[in-house]
Amino acid sequence: MLMKEYRICMPLTVEEYRIGQLYMISKHSNEQSERGEGVEVVQNEPYDDPEHGSGQFTEKRIYLNNKLPSWARAVVPKIFYVTEKAWNYYPYTITEYTCSFLPKFSIHIETKYEDNKGSNNNIFGSEPRDEETEVCFVDIAYDEIPERHYKESEDPRYFKSKKTNRGILQEGWIDTQDPIMCSYKLVTVKFEVWGLQTRVEQFVHKVIRDVLLLGHRQAFAWVDEWIDMTMEEVREYERATQEATNLKIGTFPPTISISETPLPSSTRSGPNSAPSTPLSTEAPEFLSVPKERPRKKSAPETLTLPDPGRRDSLFKLPSFFSWNSSPQPE
Repeated sequence: MLMKEYRICMPLTVEEYRIGQLYMISKHSNEQSERGEGVEVVQNEPYDDPEHGSGQFTEKRIYLNNKLPSWARAVVPKIFYVTEKAWNYYPYTITEYTCSFLPKFSIHIETKYEDNKGSNNNIFGSEPRDEETEVCFVDIAYDEIPERHYKESEDPRYFKSKKTNRGILQEGWIDTQDPIMCSYKLVTVKFEVWGLQTRVEQFVHKVIRDVLLLGHRQAFAWVDEWIDMTMEEVREYERATQEATNLKIGTFPPTISISETPLPSSTRSGPNSAPSTPLSTEAPEFLSVPKERPRKKSAPETLTLPDPGRRDSLFKLPSFFSWNSSPQPE
């Protein structure tokens, strides 16, 4: 298990980011999705928790096969996805990622938002944690972003908001910016496989950091698109964009329900702090094999795997985390 705390400051208030977070996650997911790859929204419904109160529960499937390095594609199913479950009790959220193909792999993210410069060293103080937990400050303006995801229009060093008059972010902007808020994310990665654990957990944290950097940059760069939205308007945008994204992926018909009536706690178990995600060992219907399938009697039973020695694939940044966490820009 490898735990790190990420702190990402933004030139916004916590109340403003409540809208911006939802807008950014929906738009980012749609942009990063294509036929057969991307983020499919399975559920998006109100949810009541006895401790945290009213919130929103979402479940997504993140299809990643073409985004994996060639050595990983050689050992995973052709149709491969990670399940994301998120409980959003803004300004506190919980997000979990699991994969039924890798039962010893999981990511757990707790997120809290505060109007400060990332100076609260005890924001997760009620939870037992390792004193050596690394704290990583992420600068949305001056930290390096993967070149393939760079857009000058989304660069806070050059972007200036017309509606809020915020930006351009000069070096040292965190010390002088007003307003300013911070996303605190406590991220735990588990991959309990002997011989691979350390390398995989460190690699996943690198990917998470890149995702957080990209998502929070976009949330600020798109501020003029969402700053005037009400909660009702951003929920409608979220619904329409999620349906479009599901159709874009083309794997499942959209089955989104954003209703006004919160689900009772008994219908969706969400523990108070770190909800466990039950996994189904049954394959989805679309993977089921027909009972009667013609086959050539002379053909031997064979299994063809991709050549693990090929180098024609570079790792691409997946559209991970509901920044409701948050690993969706939570």
